[in-house]
Amino acid sequence: MPGTPAVRRKAPDMPRSRSDKPARAVAPWVRTRLRTAPRAAAFLALLTLVTAYLAAALPRAVDAYETEGLRHDIRTAAPRDSVLELTAEPPGLELPPATREAGLAPAVLRKQRDEARALLPDPLRTDARQSVHGVRTVKRVEGSDPWLPRPDGIDPQFVLSAPSDLPAHSTLTKGRAAAGTAGRPEAVVTAQTAEKLRLKPGSVVHVPGRVRAEPIAVTITGIVEPRGPESAYWAVEPLLRTPALAALVSQEVKYYWQAALLLSPTSAPATLSTTGEPEVFFRYMPTTGHLTGRDAEQLSAALSSASGGPDLVKLREVVGPTGALNTGLDGIVDSYRSMRDAITPVVAVAVFGIGAVAAVVLAMTGGLFVARRDGELSLIRSRGASLTGIGLRLLGETTAVVLPAAAAALTLAVLTVRGPGDGETAPDAIAGAAGSSGIPLLPSVLAAALVALLAALVLPLRAVVLHRRPRLHGGRDDLLTARPSRRRTVLELTLLVLAVGAVASLRLRGTDDAGDHLVSAAPVLVGLIAAMLLVRIYPLPLRWAARPARRLRGAVGPLALARAGRSSSAGTLPLLALVLALTTAAFGGSVLAGVADARDRAALLSTGADARIDGSVEWTPLPAGLAEAVRGTPGVRDVTPLQIEYGVSLPSHQGTSAQPMSSPLVGVEPDSYTRLAARTGFGPFPAALLASTGKGGKEAAADTERVLPAVASPSVAARLGSAPQEVVTAAGVFRVKVVAVRPITPALSGADFLLVNAADLTHRASTAMLVTGPTDGAALRATVKAKSDALLVSLRTEERATYVDSPLQSGAERMYLGAIGAGAGFAVVAVLLSLMQNAPERTTLLARLRTMGLTRKQGRRLLGLEALPQAVLAALGGTLVGWATVPLLAPGIDLFRLALATAPGLAPLDSAPLRADPWSLLVPAVAVVLITGAAAAGQAWWAGRRGSIKELRAGDAR
Repeated sequence: MPGTPAVRRKAPDMPRSRSDKPARAVAPWVRTRLRTAPRAAAFLALLTLVTAYLAAALPRAVDAYETEGLRHDIRTAAPRDSVLELTAEPPGLELPPATREAGLAPAVLRKQRDEARALLPDPLRTDARQSVHGVRTVKRVEGSDPWLPRPDGIDPQFVLSAPSDLPAHSTLTKGRAAAGTAGRPEAVVTAQTAEKLRLKPGSVVHVPGRVRAEPIAVTITGIVEPRGPESAYWAVEPLLRTPALAALVSQEVKYYWQAALLLSPTSAPATLSTTGEPEVFFRYMPTTGHLTGRDAEQLSAALSSASGGPDLVKLREVVGPTGALNTGLDGIVDSYRSMRDAITPVVAVAVFGIGAVAAVVLAMTGGLFVARRDGELSLIRSRGASLTGIGLRLLGETTAVVLPAAAAALTLAVLTVRGPGDGETAPDAIAGAAGSSGIPLLPSVLAAALVALLAALVLPLRAVVLHRRPRLHGGRDDLLTARPSRRRTVLELTLLVLAVGAVASLRLRGTDDAGDHLVSAAPVLVGLIAAMLLVRIYPLPLRWAARPARRLRGAVGPLALARAGRSSSAGTLPLLALVLALTTAAFGGSVLAGVADARDRAALLSTGADARIDGSVEWTPLPAGLAEAVRGTPGVRDVTPLQIEYGVSLPSHQGTSAQPMSSPLVGVEPDSYTRLAARTGFGPFPAALLASTGKGGKEAAADTERVLPAVASPSVAARLGSAPQEVVTAAGVFRVKVVAVRPITPALSGADFLLVNAADLTHRASTAMLVTGPTDGAALRATVKAKSDALLVSLRTEERATYVDSPLQSGAERMYLGAIGAGAGFAVVAVLLSLMQNAPERTTLLARLRTMGLTRKQGRRLLGLEALPQAVLAALGGTLVGWATVPLLAPGIDLFRLALATAPGLAPLDSAPLRADPWSLLVPAVAVVLITGAAAAGQAWWAGRRGSIKELRAGDAR
């Protein structure tokens, strides 16, 4: 208002800073650096993603195939081997008969079954649908009815069994279901039992009684057909569904029938009155869906406790003091653990190899980034920046890139590597730390975290070490002038001692100790020592090559060698990575080649040739004309007939005081058999050694003094001695003289054999045939079946397939293939990183040399020749190290359990040694040289396409 004095408004109080210094506008370091070099950050993120994924997927893949291996072994085992059978004696004789019969009532047995099942220790779980209980006679009882079949006059014997839930596991085809009581028992029989034993509804089988003299009559009320004959209900005790013709061996072999009468549960007490020694049984089939590979030890402990430990005491409280748990499941689990313990150390060798290569490549990445930012870091260091500040800022850069990449890799590993039967969604799997297969998340987290830690620390640590003291600008730092420090010498000597100790332990103890990681790291340590040795001698070949190169026309050759010698001493990391990658590839390829060779050899030794034709029963003669028919089958190149007689008693040159010994006698055609032996490599010998004596056939039966030349196994040769010995065989009586000794032969996979010329035998009849060349098993089987239905055809390829039936084997092989592939990928990355490290300098060099008249072709030659010395040295070194590592470590590594799905002694081979594979040695080495040359040529081509104005600017420090 007019006349009113103006009032000055007071500014509001503003908060004061703690410092009087003006605030500085500082751009965020991490964001600025990532925006400045997005390609470098993307490359580091991609490399971390791939490496962390491999690291996180590894424990999950191992856990998955170990889990599948345990489940597979239990699931595919015969039911009679995997079933848990709890047995107990029926109520004692001291009790009244009514009490004893009441103890076998169906309701009582059902209650005991459920209570005992609940007492089984973890991780044992059983399938209630396949559980069965009942009463049976342990001792078979004789059927005295005269109308029962008696092949050799011996009464048939029956098992009286009253299994539960028979109507649910069978189909009634004739008559009615059994009912009956203890006084008048009734039973049903299967269709096969009825056919062989001449039973029908209404038949009455009399079995001897235990107390009364008169037999007990069992009335057959019906005939049933089993549902699912291969299920545990019928397969545990095959006699329940299929009768058997058993042999009674005395002075002569006599046969009699064995069969089963399936009593009704209400007739089960009738077994107490028989002489069959009844017992109560409870059978439980184990389930595998909840088991993991880590449960193997706990499962073994649970089985031991239930079979003879505290848990058996609990079971006896339910079924009685005589309760006993019998199972072959413990043997299955022990076999699985044995195979797993044999395979795990071999797989660990590949894991250590690829892990070492990945670590070196990550270190190379840090070296590349430090080299690209050397000027920047030197500048801020000269302006007073502390090493701690530089390291923390670089750590912030790498952490911002590495942590998201590692987290994404972990998530990807959980999503892609699932356990067997894992059906959960990815979020459930991540939140629950495992899928339904129970794969733990912690090992994958630790592996991904380790990769992230290494990728995050390598750049700041290398920068801090490199800039810990001021450096002269432009000082030489190349391989020719660099002198190893004392610390490096001590480190190399330490690694040498570790390598020698690891190799010595591996050769002496083998891979039995799965917890000794030093032994598993032996190939890596050997490759590491070889790489360091190559770095030491690397200047020498360059100097040797530089002298004659000076006399060459042109400047490309001498300049390339000079440039190779002037490469940074930090360039030893690519050499180390390539040598380790080549060593890992050579060792892994040799393992896979050794496994394949062992399977091929075992299958070939088992069949003797590409196909084998023989009878299902020994001494089954081959029909006439079979050899000609087989020769006409498409693909057949050769046929070798054999006459094999097993169990021939061998005399001893020591006389009758020697222990008895027998061996198979094999009559062969020398020409075709020696061709086969030469092709297979199994004990080849000249055909002239088994030349015919001209005395054979039935007309020579009286000439027992004729001497047949023979080729024998070592033990048979030692038995017979050097003098002729008389042998008595079904093929004739004659004398044999050992003219050659061979350890193996195609005709037999066993250790002992005696080969003679089949033309010299008295009674000639081919019993087997070895066929070379057929690939079509159906055509060969059709040809054989047209001649006889009693012959079997075994193919080498089918036999080989039986040696790979465990997920442990296939999982370990996939692990080695993955290690080889990952090693090859990291080797390529190492080559590219080594070329990228000096790419700006090389681009500048080419630009300046082009101003002096260097052509583009010469520029490509220059860069290629500059990069090749290190690649060639790495290829030669890796090949030599791989070749030397295999025989050096072979005595301690046996690939038997990895190659063959059986225990030693149950296969044609006793061992599967490691051997060097030429392809695994040469192909990766040549590939490294070619990739290096191609990458150098591509770099030169790209540099030639760009303009050289930037590189030729005045004052450019480069």
